[in-house]
Amino acid sequence: MSELQLPTDFQTQMLALLGEVEFQLFTTSINRTPRTSIRLNPYKSFSPSWNSSPIPWSEEGYFLEERPSFTLDPAFHAGAYYVQEASSMFIEHILKSLEIPKGVYLDLAAAPGGKSTLLSSYLGEEGLLVANEVIQSRAQILKENAIKWGLGNIIVSNNDPDHFSSLEGFFDVVLVDAPCSGEGMFRKDPQAREEWSLDHVTLCSSRQKRIMNQAGALVKGGGYLIYSTCTFNEQENEEMIQFLTEEFAFEPVQISLDNSWGIVETQVETGDGAFFGYRFFPHKVEGEGFFITVLKRPDSASTQEPGRIKDFKHPVLKALGDREGDVIEQELGFDGSGKYYLLNDSYFRINREFYRYFEKISQALSLRYFGVELGKKQKNEWIPSHEWALSLLPKNGFAHVELNKDQALEYLRKNDQSFDDLPKGWVLFTHQNLPLGWAKNLGNRLNNYYPKDWRIRM
Repeated sequence: MSELQLPTDFQTQMLALLGEVEFQLFTTSINRTPRTSIRLNPYKSFSPSWNSSPIPWSEEGYFLEERPSFTLDPAFHAGAYYVQEASSMFIEHILKSLEIPKGVYLDLAAAPGGKSTLLSSYLGEEGLLVANEVIQSRAQILKENAIKWGLGNIIVSNNDPDHFSSLEGFFDVVLVDAPCSGEGMFRKDPQAREEWSLDHVTLCSSRQKRIMNQAGALVKGGGYLIYSTCTFNEQENEEMIQFLTEEFAFEPVQISLDNSWGIVETQVETGDGAFFGYRFFPHKVEGEGFFITVLKRPDSASTQEPGRIKDFKHPVLKALGDREGDVIEQELGFDGSGKYYLLNDSYFRINREFYRYFEKISQALSLRYFGVELGKKQKNEWIPSHEWALSLLPKNGFAHVELNKDQALEYLRKNDQSFDDLPKGWVLFTHQNLPLGWAKNLGNRLNNYYPKDWRIRM
């Protein structure tokens, strides 16, 4: 890749942070082509054929030797994996090494969804994740990625951090991947170099403090706050740890590291002792620039548990009774753990264990999606949704038809196709046994129900 001059003030900053020798190694590495990495969906059976090597701090993460065309891979559209930068997969190591309890999590600045899908995988059926995005257009992308991941344990919301004030002390984990000056993206995005300035760093730091002033209060007693940026400077990183410990009661958390990983541990002295941060430099780590810290809320901090809502009222959502939900669970061959809601005559399912949390959240926030949308029912026939197709839920009673790669791509482009001996009615198309979506065979024609806005245009 062609070299683009680093901003002078940035060079001065990094020289102070690294010293002369390491700064030279840093400038060489930041002009190399970045490696492509993916993280597999552990709940969808898929074995990629690309040459790859494991990412050491992620059980599901892999570096690829070459970057394939993900757009032309049906498995990508089926949610079998997520294309994610390797450094940010360190969150998986944090969760597993600390054995952080599963429960109700919040990803406060979640789009496009890399960290949310990682949290979703960790939680599985034992938790619920609120994936929030402030910007509406980005919230739509987040929703698509949550649907493709398919676990049904994500609530997508579109709110400013200020809107969470009624949920203080509510979450077991709050993750904030804060909007930042983007220094860690200088290799992947050369334009970020041109947009960088010391004034922008100060502006980002001010914005981060506003966000974290809300986020810190959302963590329940004994819960964890995870703060990360894709930048190197201390103003957006170590100084944020200082700010958080001055504003809230937190306890330090130290993460176990393998020296071979090249991750740099940094210490911040506060009035409450030493706190820890972890910095990823591209000359030391196979990954982009990244900083992350973990803080634990004292057990004595306030905790908010959702009370039982006797008569759930919502402007657009209607809760179905348990008896009615049980009938649907039995009819569709599900495991009996679903709680159901109606929105515009369409049925949505969430894990019944977390319904009180969901109802509290739904009354506090502006929701864009939740659980799994199953579709609508006309008389005794289900009109299944694309969301159900991509979910992990069973699709009993529907014909499954396996497509080869060319057929799968034509389906994903919404092009007309014909098939011999295709059963009539609703058909679930799969590729490598991964569900892609629905079609309906009317006998004289085949209707492709792949979402129009998602179709491949290549």
